[in-house]
Amino acid sequence: MEKEEFLFLLLGASYAAYRFDIEQKKQNLVANFRYNVLLNSSVDDGTDVTVYPEDTNIVYNGLTDIEVMNLLCRGNKLPVWIDIYVIKSDRNFTTFELLCAGRYSDKKADYYYHQRGSGPFGIKSIPLER
Repeated sequence: MEKEEFLFLLLGASYAAYRFDIEQKKQNLVANFRYNVLLNSSVDDGTDVTVYPEDTNIVYNGLTDIEVMNLLCRGNKLPVWIDIYVIKSDRNFTTFELLCAGRYSDKKADYYYHQRGSGPFGIKSIPLER
C-alpha cells in the first residue's frame, strides 16, 4: 500500500474512532489528533508475512499522522491489523492508541478490515482491562 493511501485510511479511521467515542461517552473532543503506537502486539510465529521481532515492547507516544505513516509503512507493507481507539483528550489533542499486529503484508486481502473499506484499521472502544 502506498503511503498516501495509508494516510487516507488512518485519517478516516481516526475520525470514525473520534465520532464513536463522542457518541459513547457524550463528551466533546478536540479535533486535533495525536497517536500512541504499540508495535508487535500479536503472536507471529510460523507466518508467511514479514515480521519485525525487534519491535517487541516498543511504544511511541504523541506522534502526528505523518510520523505514524512513516513508522508503519515499511516498503509498502503494513501491519495486518491496527486497532484504534481514543485513550485521552485535553484542550490541545485527542490521543488515540494504535495497537498494531507484528505481521506486515503488502496484500490488501491480508488486512483484517479490508472488506469494511478500512484496510488494517479496526475501530474499537478502550479496552476494559486498562
